[in-house]
Amino acid sequence: MAETPLPNSTFLRPDFFTLTGIPGLEGVQAWLTLAFGPMYLLALLGNGALLAIVWIDSTLHQPMFLLLAILAVTDLGLATSVAPGLLVVLWLGPQPLPYAVCLTQMFFVHALTAMESGVLLAMACDRAVAIGRPLHYPILVTKARVGYVVLALALKAVAIVVPFPLLVARFEHFQAKTICHTYCAHMAVVELVVGNTQANNLYGLALSLAVSGVDILGITASYGLIAYAVSQLPTWEARAKAFGTCSSHICVILAFYVPGLFSYLTHRFGRHTVPKPVHILLSNIYLLLPPAFNPLIYGARTKQIRDRLLESFTFRKSQF
Repeated sequence: MAETPLPNSTFLRPDFFTLTGIPGLEGVQAWLTLAFGPMYLLALLGNGALLAIVWIDSTLHQPMFLLLAILAVTDLGLATSVAPGLLVVLWLGPQPLPYAVCLTQMFFVHALTAMESGVLLAMACDRAVAIGRPLHYPILVTKARVGYVVLALALKAVAIVVPFPLLVARFEHFQAKTICHTYCAHMAVVELVVGNTQANNLYGLALSLAVSGVDILGITASYGLIAYAVSQLPTWEARAKAFGTCSSHICVILAFYVPGLFSYLTHRFGRHTVPKPVHILLSNIYLLLPPAFNPLIYGARTKQIRDRLLESFTFRKSQF
């Protein structure tokens, strides 16, 4: 069987790719740093403060808050894997990125996204046990078991995302050296490949459905159990209090999955109708919005964390 001839304008695997930023918005993309810069700063300060509070306050060394700390670590990693390069590209224009660094960024972005989705599922299961079986909660949900769950989620995220850079690394020829994006997204790099990319496309679709689809089903099932348990409580006050413990988690779920699903659907089914700048903006918002807003949500709606923050500020004021 004869090999398919390569196009005339092809390049051997480049040492560097060039990230262009947001095509079509070159004249105004520097102004976008005024939005993405504060989001990244908020992610750093907010998640850092959450981690410090959970670390310092021994009363917060409980499964629920340990999962929240893992979510904060994941958010810090996710925001940092994207935001610094994004801000440089938006402010200074197209930037070179070594090939190996590109594949590394690709791995971390997708692995941390999968990890965040898994942690949200674990938090939903934690709330389901706490509300559905409160007397057995201390026995069923221990710090050791939380550690095992987090380790399993991390290993799963690594295992399912490793094929992404490997599937790209097998190609030797590329149509261009320029990535029309702000970071090395898997499909943005695959678009430059010369060769049969069906495996990349199918694995990307399968991974999106397997990770987000399974986690969303698990979260939905957990909240179904929560709703049933809440409905069995005798008074409206008890029901409101029980369901109120889930309000922060529900807001975080919406902040993560709504932009993510919108970005995914427009990329998969609106590639020819939705302008490319919109795709790129949505993908960046999807990666930076949850890390920026999760600490605010938990800080405002979780009594223990809110009280600890107020105590810290009150103590500092009393020193001056």
